Amino acid sequence: MYRTTILSPVGPLLLASDGTAITGLWLEGQKYFAAGLDTDAEENPALPVFQKASLWLDAYFAQRDLPPLPPLAPAGSPFRLSVWERLQAIPYGQTRTYGELSAELCSSPRAVGGAAGHNPISILIPCHRVLGTGGSLTGYAGGLNKKKLLLKLEGVL
Repeated sequence: MYRTTILSPVGPLLLASDGTAITGLWLEGQKYFAAGLDTDAEENPALPVFQKASLWLDAYFAQRDLPPLPPLAPAGSPFRLSVWERLQAIPYGQTRTYGELSAELCSSPRAVGGAAGHNPISILIPCHRVLGTGGSLTGYAGGLNKKKLLLKLEGVL
């Protein structure tokens, strides 16, 4: 396991990798911060997958055309993986509600919210694009102020 920290407009971001894919991206102070990250993870900012993630994040925050995502390998239950896959299908600048996602997955909004809240790869797997009933801002492990910033950046708010 490898890790690095990069700076961003939403504060420091901790990234984790297995050497080939991103396995974690957490905002400082996020609920479940660094969950699943091996305490012996080696600091390696030069890892190619970290370089790809950094280029993607730089383009995202600068509102430039986005390059392809780096490989992602979140660890979770089959249900959580299905939720995170649905999150990745929400286009930039668009949102879905927990209710819409739960209907697509034949599950409850609470279960979808729980899976989104445990998303180990914030921003790259865009759980910030999920809203509550009627478009209310709710439920972001990184904090509602950071969710607002990300949605404003994407032109949603």
